[in-house]
Amino acid sequence: MRTDERHRLIGDLLRGRERVTVDELAAACGASGATIRRDLDVLARHGVLRRVHGGAKSLLFGGENPEYAQRELEENAVKKRIAAGVAALLKDRSHVWLDSGSTATEIARQLQQREMTIMPMSLRAVSVLTADSEAGCRPELLLPGGSLVPGEQSFRGPMTEANIRSLRFDTAVVTPCAVTLQDGLLAHDLDDAAVKRAGLESAGRVIVACSGSKWNASAVALVAPLDAVDAVVTDRMFSPDELAQLDRYSVKAMIV
Repeated sequence: MRTDERHRLIGDLLRGRERVTVDELAAACGASGATIRRDLDVLARHGVLRRVHGGAKSLLFGGENPEYAQRELEENAVKKRIAAGVAALLKDRSHVWLDSGSTATEIARQLQQREMTIMPMSLRAVSVLTADSEAGCRPELLLPGGSLVPGEQSFRGPMTEANIRSLRFDTAVVTPCAVTLQDGLLAHDLDDAAVKRAGLESAGRVIVACSGSKWNASAVALVAPLDAVDAVVTDRMFSPDELAQLDRYSVKAMIV
């Protein structure tokens, strides 16, 4: 098992358990105890878990909002499919507002060599979009300014919101923390919700990118109802009733 595969498995196990031992992880990963201990040290430095004697303790047990390092390990294949789906909906030479988060970073990877103008809401996406790559097109970037959230490296605050609202985008790509058919798009905190709302309200078209695990998840801050959305890219398989509800909101669903 590769290192990244072990890290994802360890992260998955700690989402549903408060604590795991080195021996349990070694058996699950088919690795030595020394290898698992090195993995746990790396993941602890990145804020995924807390090292304790003989194993690791979850930072998520009890329903807290997962940190970026934890989310980056999860649903990697799903996020790649969602990112490819979003990229297919975006036109060259368009102006795009791109939300923050691990899914948004994956979308940025899909747009590395696209001819468009992008305002990314995190330094992680900025890093991806400015990384050295083969010769070819490269998007122009607009940076919003404002404050940076540690760990997330995402832009927040009144300056960020004002700079977003001073522009008009062809498309806003929103990556909500949760989605429900009743409430619409949700975020885990008011500052994040305010930035998402500014991006959404400054665009002619809104694409929501979210994995199936975000549907009917728990979050406290309302961003916008679903009638503000034009399309959703997700791996969730909707029931006929859910598709009918989306149709009433005039939301196009792309299942990836």
